[in-house]
Formats: sequence, structure tokens, C-alpha cells
Amino acid sequence: AEKYSDTETVIRELKREWNRQIKLPAPLIEKLTHASVRGQHFWQEARRQDDFKIFQPALEEIIGLKQQEADALEFTTCRYDALLEEYEPYETTSNVRIILEGLRDELVPFVHTIMGCEKTPENAFLTKHYPIGDQKRLGRQVAETLGFDFSRGRLDTTVHPFCSSLAPHDTRITTRYDAYRFPTAFFGILHEAGHGIYEQGLRADWYGLPPGETISLGIHESQSRLWENQVGRSLDFWKYHFSLLQSYFPTVLERVSLDCFYAAINDVRPSLIRVEADEATYNLHILIRFELEQAMLNGDLAVRDLPEAWNRKYQDDLGICPQNVAEGVLQDIHWSSGAIGYFPTYALGNVYSAQFFGHATEDLGGCGTDFSEGQFEPLRSWLKQNIHLTGKCYSARELVHRITGKELSHTYLVDYLKNKLSPLYNLS
Repeated sequence: AEKYSDTETVIRELKREWNRQIKLPAPLIEKLTHASVRGQHFWQEARRQDDFKIFQPALEEIIGLKQQEADALEFTTCRYDALLEEYEPYETTSNVRIILEGLRDELVPFVHTIMGCEKTPENAFLTKHYPIGDQKRLGRQVAETLGFDFSRGRLDTTVHPFCSSLAPHDTRITTRYDAYRFPTAFFGILHEAGHGIYEQGLRADWYGLPPGETISLGIHESQSRLWENQVGRSLDFWKYHFSLLQSYFPTVLERVSLDCFYAAINDVRPSLIRVEADEATYNLHILIRFELEQAMLNGDLAVRDLPEAWNRKYQDDLGICPQNVAEGVLQDIHWSSGAIGYFPTYALGNVYSAQFFGHATEDLGGCGTDFSEGQFEPLRSWLKQNIHLTGKCYSARELVHRITGKELSHTYLVDYLKNKLSPLYNLS
């Protein structure tokens, strides 16, 4: 009877998951499992040989099985809704399309304007030598400053960064290091620490049940993106941390000014690789994947034509075109593992983070002074109280409305990007 209560949340969410699972025939699950294992093998080999045809039959099988999965789940509007719901419960394709197309309409011309500017930030020093041992010590120190609790977690090295929570008091984050590219590990650590802080902020007494679980991949991504970008790429953050950074890497950074460093880490430059994209272009990478996987799922795009469609969209939206499939259509692992519907959660995370951060700063009377003094507890407490402790009591959209009093909108992210980036390129 009490909507949003812990008890109601347990009943609602377990019923939703149960209803979803019983619709899927066991033979289909078995086929999907085998296809995903094979798919990842052929994807790796196709990347190694730079030959999409090696992966094509496996992807065709996966798409066919995902169509069967969507049909078994009995979607009401489009197949993609059924698959999206696994990663972003209660969300719809039509709502996501409105958000992402709104971003495209605003960001494509904005990025083109930046590309036409004569001013280009100097960033060569970011690819000088940064000893990995020092990167590790710095990353751990900053993650701890932000609020990741190392008494209940740890930081390790891996091929691809991730966060995993094994128990209420065992949250593990990982990163990868590049001795000649400073942003790779540092911002990767901030990103994963954001995921970890969310996991550590959940209610331990409800561990394993919906009131003690994260809401969606999009909300999870909002927490990592907020600490990585709104906090970690802000000028106020570096007013406090830049001298610390220089103390770790004096040879490389002794003649680099704070303003120069700040401009470099916020440089806008269209690139082919999603995980290396800047804030302004990242969501365009997601939109391209969102549209292509829908087209394949609906039967409007044959898998054999995927590389050509991929290249065309990159040319249209980012003004660049891959020279090979390894840096193009084969760069991500998601489709090979059957994760159709996963990609839009990355962009939703960016949209959620901007809207949450905008209202957090209003409630806290601004965060700039706190950041410049190395104080991150007020923001962390706000996030815990408003997001982490709610578990799954609210859907993502209900949570947005509860916190901000407004529906989810792309305008917060666009305003944030324009307000930050325009001064760096002398745009009015």
C-alpha cells in the first residue's frame, strides 16, 4: 500500500524480474550463451586480422537470437524496448531517442564551431613520460580524497577498467596504465571510483534485495561520470590538485600552468575511438551505435552492410571516417557478447549526471569553493542521501523528477558543456 516503500519495492522489482525471466525459453538462453561465447572469440580474431567477415556470421546469429529474445519478452512498441529494459528498467526507446537526438541537434554544430576555431589547446605534455608507479600512488590518493573507502575496497590493474561489488564491504575498482598518456589511468580511476562510491553508499542491511541495489546502468554511469567530469575536469578541482600533480611529475609539468593543463584535459577533438572521446563528442559515438543496433534488430540493416553504415554515420556526425574496421565497427566488445541495448545507458549517464550536479550545486550553494579546498564530502553526502540510499525504490526517471522537480532533459548537459568549453575556445 505504501508506494516506494522498501517492502513495496521488493515485491515490485522481484515480480518484474520474475515475469521477465519466465518468458524466456531455456533453449533460447542456452543458444544465446553459446553464441555470446563464440561471438567474443570471433570478434577478437576479426579485430586482430582487421577483417569484419570473420565476425559477420557470429553477429548475424546473435542478432537473430536477440530478435527472438525481444519477441519472447512481448514488447509493445518496438523490439528494442524489450532489450533496453534489461539495462534501464522502465525506460523506452522513444524517450531515449528524444534525449539523444536533442544532443545531436545541439552538439554537432557546437563541435563544428570549435573545430573552426583558430585556438587549439596545447596538450603534447599529456603524452610525455609519467612513471606508472607514481600514477598508481597519485590515483589512489585522489580516489581516497573523493571518498572511495579503501577499508572496504581496493584498486587494481586490468586490461579494461571496471568496478565490481562482491559484498556490502568489498567493492573493487580497476584501471589500466599508460606511461605515455596521463589521462588514461587518472580519469579512469576517477570514473571507477565514482562507481565504487555509489556501491559503498548503498544500504548494507538490504544487500541482495532491491532497496539495497543500484537503480540502472544509466544511474550508475551518472555517478562515475559526475566524479570524472563535472568534478575531475573542473577548474576548481585542479586549483587544489595541480600542485600535487606537479609534485609527482615535476620534470614534465614544472613549466605547465594550471590554465594550460585545464584546457588540455578539456580539449575537444573528434576521434574514432569511443573510450578516448572528449565530453562534447562522446555522446555522438553512443547515438551512432544506438541507431545502428536498432536498425539491425528491426531488420532494416543487414549485418553485412554494418561497416559501411558505421563509416557513413561517423562521417556525417563527426566529420571523420575509420580507415579500417578495427578502429571502426569492431572497436567495442558489446555486440559480440549480445549486449544489445546497453550503449544508450552511457549517454543517459551523462545526461543524468549533468541534471543531478546542477541541482546539487543549487542545494549546496555551489561546490566550487569546496573543490578548490579539497572538500568533497558535502557533494558525496548529497549524492548518498538523494541517490545511493534510495536503492531501487524509484525508477531512474522517477528519481530525476523527485530530486530536480523536472523531467529528464538533455539541456542540462548541453548548457554545462557550452558554459565550460566556450571560454576555452573564445566563443561568445
